[in-house]
Amino acid sequence: MPNPPYSPPKLKKGTLRITPLGGLGEVGRNMTVYEINGKLLVVDCGVLFPEEHQPGVDLILPDITQIENRLQDIVAVVLTHGHEDHIGGVPYLLKRREDIPLVGSKLTLAFVEAKLKEHRIRPKSHLVAEGDRVKFGPFDLEFIAVNHSIPDALAVAIRTEAGMVIGTGDFKMDQLPLDGRITDLRAFARLGEEGVDLFMTDSTNAEVPGFTALEKDIGPVLERVIEKASGKVVVASFSSHVHRVQQVLDAASKNGRRVVLLGRSMVRNMKIAADLGFLDVPEGVLVDLKKSGDIPDHRIVYMSTGSQGEPMAVLSRMVNKEHQVEVGAGDTVILASSLIPGNENSVYRIINGLMKLGANVVHKGNAKVHVSGHASAGELMYCYNIVRPKNVMPIHGEYRHLIANAGVAIETGVPQNRTIIAENGTIVDLHDGVAREVGQLAIDFIYVDGKSVGKVTDDDLRDRRTLAEEGFISVITVVETTLGQIVSGPEIHAKGVAEADHVFDKIKPQVADAIEKAMKEGVTDQHALQQVVRRTVGRWVGTKLRRKAMIVPVVVVV
Repeated sequence: MPNPPYSPPKLKKGTLRITPLGGLGEVGRNMTVYEINGKLLVVDCGVLFPEEHQPGVDLILPDITQIENRLQDIVAVVLTHGHEDHIGGVPYLLKRREDIPLVGSKLTLAFVEAKLKEHRIRPKSHLVAEGDRVKFGPFDLEFIAVNHSIPDALAVAIRTEAGMVIGTGDFKMDQLPLDGRITDLRAFARLGEEGVDLFMTDSTNAEVPGFTALEKDIGPVLERVIEKASGKVVVASFSSHVHRVQQVLDAASKNGRRVVLLGRSMVRNMKIAADLGFLDVPEGVLVDLKKSGDIPDHRIVYMSTGSQGEPMAVLSRMVNKEHQVEVGAGDTVILASSLIPGNENSVYRIINGLMKLGANVVHKGNAKVHVSGHASAGELMYCYNIVRPKNVMPIHGEYRHLIANAGVAIETGVPQNRTIIAENGTIVDLHDGVAREVGQLAIDFIYVDGKSVGKVTDDDLRDRRTLAEEGFISVITVVETTLGQIVSGPEIHAKGVAEADHVFDKIKPQVADAIEKAMKEGVTDQHALQQVVRRTVGRWVGTKLRRKAMIVPVVVVV
């Protein structure tokens, strides 16, 4: 259960306050707010993708309502890298204040600027690279190269009057990365010598012992799978996974195949990556979908979105036979991505659907077609030993990941009372080299549903689940309250309930009696009469049909 909310003390001058608004206890919607001397710095602003119990929701945002009254105090938004769970919420923040400076690397800013263009927002971008040191208000920022599953990722050291904080962002310590850009442990060591008061580290793989496998090991596996495939090949991955797309392009080229990019975000992101030099496209390999019709199946690879089973993504539409690229017997589908917690059922549904169509499905469970972009326990231990932080606050992960990460820190000598296992909304103050939990905000999910942002509530989702699982029953009655008589009805209609409408003939006399009794007792209010109908029908449906359908009573007073 979440910690109960309680208010923090008034923030004293010279104390740094850290408040995560998303990304703790979950994998997604990462966002942390730093405050000192009346000014705010935001690090990352991502999205979380909905689970099955959140029907109709497109995206879930961090609880940005917590700072909506202080937008003018924000000096910058720092973006550690270009994944959706770190940049996807930026348009919704900038809609509230468009001129907040966005700080990030070349590829990260290019990805977020393309996204903002769709929202007709022109950002105030500030380009940085590893080794840069810039100031925004009371925050002195230094950027450090880290290796991840997307190029150009950065950790950030935040120097303030209260001390230094390092946020790693998402990172791992691949010693032979595809782009040759390793995590800069020398910079971590130098900052450690200076003195790191709070180390905020990626927790996603903290339960995994040892070291994360090398990205370069995936290429040969993809080559072999594509070489053996007799029909078309579909590779599904994240639309921002530049390294994986590079490996697919290279593997296809070596096997004499052409590559078609599928999915709007995949096409957009890979064009940006190629234009900026982060993606090396072999000559003549890429072909547009519109021009691919004459290429035989054994000479083509489709690189698509939808590896997490997203219902509107390309792979799901293929399974549902709603996409122009059809998958069948002799075809091979490779799911070249990790399984994000919460998406298991959706992904297995996709795998089963593809196999039912006759496709050979290759995934992380039966072949080495993906490695994680996150540091395992051995890498985290190295970092703690190098940095020697005074305090540690694990970030980015489910609660079990945060606990495992804290355990690694304690093993390396960080005192347990200096290791903070926080959750979304936990308020931590840093002063005199000590980080303390001082408050807890009540953090909500902010749902994006079409053009609606923050208007869908948990009650709405509960109603949607009821409609989906139990069905809908409408009861229409016309009454004359002055005479205390029913003019017509009650008419009962059911949708999504297994029983036919005539089954409800048994309850109609009870509904009529209940309404007439209420009117005789002086009840004439339309809403009150509708509640009488809801209770009467609800009891009968629950007892006789063993269902909890949504009951919508309509009482018309004439």
